[in-house]
Amino acid sequence: MQKHNFGAGPCVLPPSVLEEAAAAVRQLPGTGLSVLEISHRSPGFEEVMIGTERLVRELLNVPAGYSVLFLQGGASMQFCMVAMNFLQGSGKTAAYLDAGYFSVKAIKEAQLFGNVHVVASSKEQQYGHIPKGYDIPGDAAYFHCTSNNTIEGTEMFSFPETGVPLICDMSSDIFSRDVDINKFSLIYAGAQKNMGPAGMTLVIVKDALLDSIGHRLPAMLDYRVYRANNSMYNTPPVFAIYAAMLNLKWLKEKGGVQAIAQENLAKAQHLYDEIDRNPLFYASASRADRSLMNVTFRMHDASQDKKFLEFAQNNGMVGIRGYRTVGGFRASLYNGLPFSSVKALTDCMKVYAETGHAYLIPAY
Repeated sequence: MQKHNFGAGPCVLPPSVLEEAAAAVRQLPGTGLSVLEISHRSPGFEEVMIGTERLVRELLNVPAGYSVLFLQGGASMQFCMVAMNFLQGSGKTAAYLDAGYFSVKAIKEAQLFGNVHVVASSKEQQYGHIPKGYDIPGDAAYFHCTSNNTIEGTEMFSFPETGVPLICDMSSDIFSRDVDINKFSLIYAGAQKNMGPAGMTLVIVKDALLDSIGHRLPAMLDYRVYRANNSMYNTPPVFAIYAAMLNLKWLKEKGGVQAIAQENLAKAQHLYDEIDRNPLFYASASRADRSLMNVTFRMHDASQDKKFLEFAQNNGMVGIRGYRTVGGFRASLYNGLPFSSVKALTDCMKVYAETGHAYLIPAY
């Protein structure tokens, strides 16, 4: 039976990327060595680093004056790195938008290094929407937001105009849609949501912001150190970067971010249409803020959750259980997930609503 991977991360990767990555485990082309054992200082891997950075810049239209860095520690490490670099010692207050679970984590880490002002929160509404109409203090050290909330299923489709540095966690929607990099001073993203396997973190940062840092930092937590050493101050996550390069090549061959954005919209619309049509289900997030990457939904009769989950799993659906603290269901529609998988899920929903019996759908 075919498996349809809706897991929130690590993300589903295209078959061609998996095949090339598997082949490189045996031998990276042109090196005679496995990608798992090649030196990160070798010419072969230097080409990988250069090629990956070039693809990031091309696919996201990264302008001059920005550095592209490959770090480790995921977005969770960035929660503290951002504050250590740009809040600590500044004498200023950082502004944060609280729109979900990972915003809360980022705020908690930042509070260890300085004052934090939460400009708005949707906590009292169970994070079912993105707050709007808030004011960002003009003297803030920076403004931090999360573009897509993986757990709650909400997404920012516009960003505030502000004169302070705009910093964004784009872990779960990076490379899924067009973004004007010029609006941001720093973007970070754990690769495992939409770029590649776990282990590598992408940071795109304005050089002028880095040059404004006036205090000393531990080397491993200083963005300037990574910039000065081309992301190789220490041994980078070699395989994760290589697989991300393959995935970005695949994306370029498909027509880039503009092309994949249309596919992602079609996938999300198809699933939301079924959720809205089907009498057993309803969408968790506000209609205006529904994520195109992480579709969260529930059953009107929660006592049916376990039965439907078993039915879907028996028909090849993987990873649709909602986050452990939220419940319900979640389908992550990352770039590598084909439309056919979304169709398979909606077919499950239709058949279950019509019959309520847990049997295998012949097509799957």
